[in-house]
Amino acid sequence: MQMSDTRDIKADPATVYAALLDPEMLKACVPGAQEVEGSPDGGYTATVTQKVGPVKATFKGNVTMSDMVENEKLTISGEGKGGAAGFAKGGATVTLTPNGEGGTTLAYDVEAKVGGKLAQLGSRIIDGFAKKMADAFFARLQLALEGPAEGEEAGEAAEAGEVARKKGWLGRLVGKD
Repeated sequence: MQMSDTRDIKADPATVYAALLDPEMLKACVPGAQEVEGSPDGGYTATVTQKVGPVKATFKGNVTMSDMVENEKLTISGEGKGGAAGFAKGGATVTLTPNGEGGTTLAYDVEAKVGGKLAQLGSRIIDGFAKKMADAFFARLQLALEGPAEGEEAGEAAEAGEVARKKGWLGRLVGKD
């Protein structure tokens, strides 16, 4: 599964780059992360619990950073094992470009692969889950760097995002005014 997207973040490239290398920021931004430890040079170890379709698993794995060009780009690669659920591995190439407004345009290309029980769920479920995870990670990173939207409390912003994600097609259809 491959996908690409961009986000405009109201922070300079150096700040965004530093955030992508900070284990505490990674823990805060990775959905389901229980712990992230390590450094950009030696790599990180991570424990993440996720539910993909009917399969819930705790993945323990390693994350490495490579192709690092300070304040411009880096490649994040990771691999985790979830016991009987199988394994997941993938990576993201992240490019940071000043956007002329004092902020940064963050572009990312993500590739993910799964095996074991997870692979039996089918590509539509896996692709949707991988897209949701990537979107959630970069949305959390953006929120952490920018703070909540004007007039919104941080809790309200996070809650609104969570409710919007949980509401399925039926809920959106029925909930329309």
